[in-house]
Amino acid sequence: MGIFVIVTAEILPIGLLTCIGSTFGVSDGTAGLTMTMPGLLAAVSAPIVAVAAGRLDRRTLLCGLMLLLAVANVLAATAASYAVVVASRALVGIVIGGFWSIGAGLAARLVRPEQVGVATAVVFSAVPLGSVFGVPAGTFIAQYGGWRSAFVVLGALSVIVLVALVVVLPPLPAERPVRFAALTSLAGGSTGRTALILTALVVTAHFGTYTYVTPFLQQVTGVGSVTPFLLVYGVAGVVGNFVAGAAVRLRLRATMTASAVALASATAMLPTFGTATIGAMVLLAVWGFAYGAVPICSQSWFAAAGATEAASVLFTSSFQATIALGAVLGGVVVDATSPSILMVLGSGAALLAAFVSARSTNPRGHLL
Repeated sequence: MGIFVIVTAEILPIGLLTCIGSTFGVSDGTAGLTMTMPGLLAAVSAPIVAVAAGRLDRRTLLCGLMLLLAVANVLAATAASYAVVVASRALVGIVIGGFWSIGAGLAARLVRPEQVGVATAVVFSAVPLGSVFGVPAGTFIAQYGGWRSAFVVLGALSVIVLVALVVVLPPLPAERPVRFAALTSLAGGSTGRTALILTALVVTAHFGTYTYVTPFLQQVTGVGSVTPFLLVYGVAGVVGNFVAGAAVRLRLRATMTASAVALASATAMLPTFGTATIGAMVLLAVWGFAYGAVPICSQSWFAAAGATEAASVLFTSSFQATIALGAVLGGVVVDATSPSILMVLGSGAALLAAFVSARSTNPRGHLL
């Protein structure tokens, strides 16, 4: 639940990008800062929060971060200027970095060893579920109550999740403090280095394009409401997440490669076949299914490199840094060219990720 509300808070501006931009008189590319800022701050805060937390009980830390998320959403809902919106998104970034870096690796502490794989898939299902329910619900609310009302509802949901964490989550004392030396050692190994490269490529490809899928659907496909398209994307993402959760245990490299190829194919074909409603819908379903596998593949690749909590920190930091990078690069391209050209360029980065994955040494020793 915590990761669901955080993912929803992070990607909600994708469905509201045009509305936010028009309110404050900024371009789609500039409005994309609402995606860039959380990713940038999350990348920096993930190792800082994890190291600073020391031996603080992980339940206490997660609850404090959820309270900060509620404050950030209220700040966005009441913002009188675009600068305040961006500042609220910076707070969201701190929450993302801290919560993800700790929460992503907690499955192993909450269930029996034989259930860790399924539990990890359940935790990561929050990513596509944020697309299935969070973003479409937010855009639906914004259509009738304005984009600010979507952040009000999200703030209320953050408080509900905070109460649930206090009531349900057991005490989780730190097993061992995270040190910066452990992070650099993990990143310096061959498995960690490959995980970093793959994450950078495929996440940049995805968020460089998906951040601006609303302008694409409105300008190229010519639809009025993007909610059904985002819903189809999200449902496919949930399916892809659980398929990947079962597949990564035996075929991690193959799963990552196939995911990157499918993502590249969907974005490359959108400018041609996405001009029709049915074509855009089908390709977004393929895209959602493909990306649903990415977070769990990336986390699994990092986990194969070292200690669980340190791997989660490195995963979170690299993932969020490339979300920010993708949103920035996508904004530059979409302002200078068009959403269609952006889709084609994004597919190239995803293909490169597929090549790196296919040519790498599988961290678990299995062949394609």
